[in-house]
Amino acid sequence: MQYGLIAGNGNFPFLVIDGARRAGVSLSVVAIKEETDPSIEDVADNVAWVGIGQLGKMLSSFKDRNVEKVIMAGHVKHVQIFSTAMPDMRMVKMLWGLKRRNTDALIGGIADELAKEGIELIDSTHFVQDMLAPDGLMTKRKPTDMELENIEYGLHITAETARLDLGQTVVVRGKACVAIEAMEGTDATIKRAGELANGKLTVVKVAKPDQDMRFDVPVVGVSTIETMIAAGATCLSMTAGKTLIFDREEMIDLANKNKISIIGNPS
Repeated sequence: MQYGLIAGNGNFPFLVIDGARRAGVSLSVVAIKEETDPSIEDVADNVAWVGIGQLGKMLSSFKDRNVEKVIMAGHVKHVQIFSTAMPDMRMVKMLWGLKRRNTDALIGGIADELAKEGIELIDSTHFVQDMLAPDGLMTKRKPTDMELENIEYGLHITAETARLDLGQTVVVRGKACVAIEAMEGTDATIKRAGELANGKLTVVKVAKPDQDMRFDVPVVGVSTIETMIAAGATCLSMTAGKTLIFDREEMIDLANKNKISIIGNPS
């Protein structure tokens, strides 16, 4: 079985490559010129570079290397596809057929194009299952009663925003919504919340009700905690089993040093 990887930005593609190597699997990587860290060539066995709109070239690369299953890892600013990218004809036809142009529709369209070539897009956590958030408390400090109330309120809000594909993070203070994630990402949402209402903030990050683990999986890491510290956030809640934690030990150690509570909630 030959596996492929569509590598976006950030550290996630590198972690998938490492996880695959530990499983004895070599990945055929397609890297996005506008997004992927060039140092991926130092760790991957083979890399093909494509522009963000070159869907046909990406498919041809996988076909040439007899790839049967593909993982998508790392964020790609899909807004670029509709603004700055020069899409090829395969991408143009795919975009033309989309009823919506949100994240799910766009990546779902790419999955369909892969399937037409006999290539299956699989769970992005396939080689990194050990990085998924556990259920329950992860830090020394438990959430306070107010933080638990904020989490309950935040889960109520995110149940709707995630369902509508409007974002997977909400920041709450005193059972009032301070900020909701859109395209800017988790850290930027937390930062904005800190600018609006610094201190006593609770961050609630969730998977969608029908989260497709093939793409757009919620992610937290050290930078999340660093941003929370700067914004005055004291508690982080995430969906257990469906949220990836990067550099878990370092993240939890930083949270403990700053008396931040982290908890995983069942999906």
